[in-house]
Amino acid sequence: MAQAVDFWVSIGSTYSCLTVMRLPAVVRAAGVAVTWRPFDVRRIMLAQNNIPFRDKPVKAAYMWRDIERRAQRYGLNLRLPAPYPLAELTFANQVALVGCAEGWGAAYIREAYRLWFIEGLEPGQEPALGQALEAIGQDPARVLARARSAEVAARLEAETDRAMALGVFGAPSFVVGSEVFWGDDRLEDALDWARDGRLD
Repeated sequence: MAQAVDFWVSIGSTYSCLTVMRLPAVVRAAGVAVTWRPFDVRRIMLAQNNIPFRDKPVKAAYMWRDIERRAQRYGLNLRLPAPYPLAELTFANQVALVGCAEGWGAAYIREAYRLWFIEGLEPGQEPALGQALEAIGQDPARVLARARSAEVAARLEAETDRAMALGVFGAPSFVVGSEVFWGDDRLEDALDWARDGRLD
């Protein structure tokens, strides 16, 4: 019987766009259960002194070209470069956390990435917040008030602490039992491991 996969996703991670956009179809084909787990990747990266693209123009240019190539492979039509880094990464993920607790988190995260990488609207602030929530049938006023609460902020901190304890250091990451797979290009490896306990 296949193990479950925890998908540690942080809105603000550029490469996560590739995973977020293709994950539902890939998971259906694999027959593996996946739980979306929003966290604050920026806090982990700052704690580890790991800032991959700031003040690194050559590496940043490579990142955008790499995402563009991989998006073409997956049939995704993205508008690159997208706005980066995000000013409101933490709040975007607090909204995602509310959504995951209420059952619409994956839909919100996918719409947030669509607006970001296709429409050029930054997640975590207006107009992207309202548009994303309305597009998936949620009331922005209600959700944003909930996401701003001290309780939700504390839950995001706790989820980020849990991710760190599991050995997650970047996004996207996939955790199967005690195994950590990092990067969009490791999604299929994680699903194989969940299904077969090994890499095919």
